[in-house]
Amino acid sequence: MSTIQGLERPAPVSNELTKPFWDACNERRLVLQNCTACSRLHYPPTQKCTKCGSGNMVWKEVRGQGHIDVFFVIRDSRVKGFRSAQPINFAVITLDEDPGINFLSNLPGMRPGEVTPGAPVKLIFEQTSNRQMIPEWQVVT
Repeated sequence: MSTIQGLERPAPVSNELTKPFWDACNERRLVLQNCTACSRLHYPPTQKCTKCGSGNMVWKEVRGQGHIDVFFVIRDSRVKGFRSAQPINFAVITLDEDPGINFLSNLPGMRPGEVTPGAPVKLIFEQTSNRQMIPEWQVVT
């Protein structure tokens, strides 16, 4: 159940490449691919490292702490599940562990538009309609 009233979160569909990510989310853990050849983190998952081309990818747990890079407010979404929740925040979260990794978040607990770019956020997990947990971020107060 979503903590944002009216929001029906789309349920992700995993495949062979993304299954470890989604399984970890169901355990309330955030894992990213890590290249064993050059130590670069990757999200979204990929078959080969985009830096060195190695196929030696392993899953690494990360803290999920970050900050709001940019945000905007959705007032007229074409996404059916978002319509009843409008207006709703849509933010780009940059992970502190790797500034090259970004996630999208609706910022549960924040009123639409009352967001400060650069504000620190912490990882939480929200449930979708098929009970799959997905990562979201809340502003640290």
